[in-house]
Amino acid sequence: MQGITTGNALVLLVYVDPRLIVYRFCQIPPFSQATIHRFMNNVSQMKKLAAHDFEDLLQCSIPAFEDLLDEAHNKHLMKLLYWTAEWHAFAKLRVHTDSTLEHLDMLTREFGFLMWQFQDLTCLQFRTTELPCEVAARYRQQQRAQAKASANVLSKSGLKQSTRPVTLNISTIKFHSLGDYVQMIQMFGCTDSFSTQLVQHLEPCTQTKCSCAHMQT
Repeated sequence: MQGITTGNALVLLVYVDPRLIVYRFCQIPPFSQATIHRFMNNVSQMKKLAAHDFEDLLQCSIPAFEDLLDEAHNKHLMKLLYWTAEWHAFAKLRVHTDSTLEHLDMLTREFGFLMWQFQDLTCLQFRTTELPCEVAARYRQQQRAQAKASANVLSKSGLKQSTRPVTLNISTIKFHSLGDYVQMIQMFGCTDSFSTQLVQHLEPCTQTKCSCAHMQT
């Protein structure tokens, strides 16, 4: 079975009505210039998303996914989303103390436990398959591969757009590295010292200044 990330898993669990997910996210207003952007794209497709888009999705996920599952699974999901957002907030702090690092370490352990619980208790209760955009992308890839392997164009008709089952996969290096955040912060400093997000936020201001300087010259 193919592996998927946590964000894809949440979308697949409630994909029975993707329009509801899109509607809920679109109802969330933007906040500040660089805090919460307006959700313009089809978030249920998970296409063409930048890092700040995933951050916005996480920060607004609780009201968007609330009560989309039955009560037992909804309770576990809301707790997981809350702890994930809290872990993300502490991991991005620009000033850390011993107490905040101890709290982040506690959050990391609890977050890992909740993720394993989400994988073993919630995800296994639902049959999840590829998103339509993933099926279409795989079909186009198969067409290109077949075109290279054979000069017969008619052989493409044998391909079928079938969906494959997918499951949540947390046995990845990205998920495993979350446990090293506290140690890395102690060694190299807060995460904003090696993140490109600050430069991204300053880019519109830099472009505006360059445009004004160009007009003056």
